[in-house]
Amino acid sequence: MKRYPDMKVQWLRSNNQEGAGLVEFAILAPLFVVLLFGLVEFGLAVYSKGVITNASREGARFGVVFSNPPKTSAEITAKVQEYLTKSGFTDTPTINVTGAEGSGGSNLSVTVTYPYNFIVLPNFVCGLMGSMDLISNTVMRME
Repeated sequence: MKRYPDMKVQWLRSNNQEGAGLVEFAILAPLFVVLLFGLVEFGLAVYSKGVITNASREGARFGVVFSNPPKTSAEITAKVQEYLTKSGFTDTPTINVTGAEGSGGSNLSVTVTYPYNFIVLPNFVCGLMGSMDLISNTVMRME
C-alpha cells in the first residue's frame, strides 16, 4: 500500500454544527437545575427532621426529670413548642405526650409531627405534593 505523506486526512464534518452545544445545554440545563434544587430541598428536609428530633428529645427530657409535682402533658407540649419556635419553625406541629405524670420507672413518650412544606421543587416537578409530614418519637424512662 502506498502512502502519501503530503495528503492530509480530512475528518468528515458537517458545517451545520455550530449551535449543537447550545442545543445540548438547553436540553440538559433544566435537568441540572432540578437536581440542584432537589439537593437543596433534601438538605433542608434533613435539617428540619433533625430539629424536630431534638425538640421531641428536649420535651421528653423535660418531662422525665424528677420534679414535685411531676410535669404535665401541657407543660411538656409547651416546652416542645417553645423549642420549635426558637428554631424558626412557624407552622403548628402536632405534639402527642403519653405517660406524663407517671411514676418512677414508667415510660414517657413524646411524638412530634411537623408538616414540611417544599419550597422550590413543586414549581419544577409536576405532581409533587406541596408538603409532607416529618415525624419524630422519643421514649424515655421516668426518674
